[in-house]
Amino acid sequence: MEKKIQKVIDGPTLFNAFFSGARAVIKEQGYLNKINVFPVPDGDTGTNLASTMKSIIELTAVSQSIGKTSRSIADAALMGARGNSGAIFAQYIHGLSNAIGNKESLDSRSFARAIREAVPYAYDAMTTPVEGTMLTVMKDWAEALNSAGGSENSFLEMITRSNEVAKKSLEETPEKLDALKKAGVVDAGARGFVAFVEGIKIFLSGKTVEMEDEVIPDIELHNHVHVDETNIQFRYCTEAIIEGTGIDQESLKRDAGSYGDSIVVVGSNKRTRVHIHTNEPADLFYRLGKYGSITQQKVDDMEMQYRVSQRRKYPIALVIDSVCDLPREIIDYYQIHVVPLFLNFGESHYLDKITIKPDQFYSMLESTDIYPVSAQPGINSFQNLYHFLATHYDSVIAIHVSDKLSGTWNSSLKAAERLKGKKISVINSRHVSGSFGLLVLRAAQLIENGTDHDEIVKTIESLTKNSRIFVSVNTLKYMVKGGRVSPMKGLLAKMMNLKPIVSVDEEGNSKLYGKAFSRLGNMKKILGYIDELNRKCRIENYNITHAHAPKQAKAFEESLTKLLGKKPEFIMEVSPVVGISAGIGAVSVSVLCERNTWSEEIKVR
Repeated sequence: MEKKIQKVIDGPTLFNAFFSGARAVIKEQGYLNKINVFPVPDGDTGTNLASTMKSIIELTAVSQSIGKTSRSIADAALMGARGNSGAIFAQYIHGLSNAIGNKESLDSRSFARAIREAVPYAYDAMTTPVEGTMLTVMKDWAEALNSAGGSENSFLEMITRSNEVAKKSLEETPEKLDALKKAGVVDAGARGFVAFVEGIKIFLSGKTVEMEDEVIPDIELHNHVHVDETNIQFRYCTEAIIEGTGIDQESLKRDAGSYGDSIVVVGSNKRTRVHIHTNEPADLFYRLGKYGSITQQKVDDMEMQYRVSQRRKYPIALVIDSVCDLPREIIDYYQIHVVPLFLNFGESHYLDKITIKPDQFYSMLESTDIYPVSAQPGINSFQNLYHFLATHYDSVIAIHVSDKLSGTWNSSLKAAERLKGKKISVINSRHVSGSFGLLVLRAAQLIENGTDHDEIVKTIESLTKNSRIFVSVNTLKYMVKGGRVSPMKGLLAKMMNLKPIVSVDEEGNSKLYGKAFSRLGNMKKILGYIDELNRKCRIENYNITHAHAPKQAKAFEESLTKLLGKKPEFIMEVSPVVGISAGIGAVSVSVLCERNTWSEEIKVR
């Protein structure tokens, strides 16, 4: 192997070297999560770098030409980059690709020079570069590689010598960053870059990076982590890919700067990836939309990640999707992890509940001719989350919207099956919105009470039959727009002022449960269903959700409080993804009963 690449590096050789480096990073992702304390101790640097590396492995088109291959690697890195470290690495590879140009192959001296020319790209990507991070190690490695890049040296000798310098630079990162020194660790991103270089060395030695099951080490940080949660100024680590023509990256940096910090802008003037820590991702994306189409979005909750990595409450992680309607204060209190579904208005893409606000959503729903559609999260989204959680928890329980309404449960299940040796249970709730939320709330309470993992799973799977939801739909026009109801039926319903009541059956399928000719009529019917359920199965808990209909929700609350003798657990706006189907004005009541509600026939009125 070594003799073959001694004189030149071509496209296949470059990819194979990067492939080996990527595998070395992926193998260390758990360790990198453990030592992640800068810029925010949110414990996900390993997950982010691993995701970037997987994108390189999966998306690169290998050519004989090193120039074409490096461009493909750079594009793949840009598409898959996550977090500060992933974005910096992607820009570094973009710089390397520009330095290589259209060359068919490179000798050792030219390759070392291209590596050095790539360094400024990584620095320029950040509004405020910080030494003692991946940037420093990249720079020191590039200089060492050039010093070792004489024509008499093989590529293996160059990488071996320069790798020793990179490791020394890594060991010195705590002297450059006080947060690292206090925690007693090296910089996680820098360690990831050294692992990448070591993976290249393994390839050049004619060996292979073995990918045996990863053992996540138990690391004690000196005096824990000297960052208080209140010092996390911006909650969300936000990323997007913007595609357009002549994107002005400097102007984009200035615009993004008014919304947060830790800004990294990478890519070209046709495709740019933006990374920023912010408290207002929805407003940020609305502003950045002027630069082009936002074709990808990713938002991580750094406050939640910090609590998990430094102040974890429970040994079991609870994961849900955004179709579950639960108030933010409940989600935060129980440290519940939410995976958003996608919401697409034509070429504009949003993350449910995160990068689009209810007011924005309903305004767009009324004003656009393009009716939105939803899409489930991909397997990689769940896989990244599960690996992060497996670093910090003993086990994971995931509960998802009915598999008859979305493919989310299936994506989550497949991701869980890929992580061997990790205890992850994936439950099909067979519910949606508020009834889904009641099941999740019960699971969270069981976790807090110290109930065993398997017992929780058994209990929640049993309780799916004890929950019901009744949705009063104000108008069928949104279902007509979405293609769920024919225009003729929609017209007839409008002429008759028909107000359907929608529910889900025992298997989780959507079904028409009743109908009336006014909102008041629907309310009376739903109250009748609730009264009958309470007499036959005894209602333990209930909630009310609505689609921009707070007055109607309040009316339900007053009537149900009298009927059941207790207030609802919560009242809240439904997820925009749920709003696509229900439409503006819809109100739902969800209940959780002591017994199986399907064992008693409830009269349909």
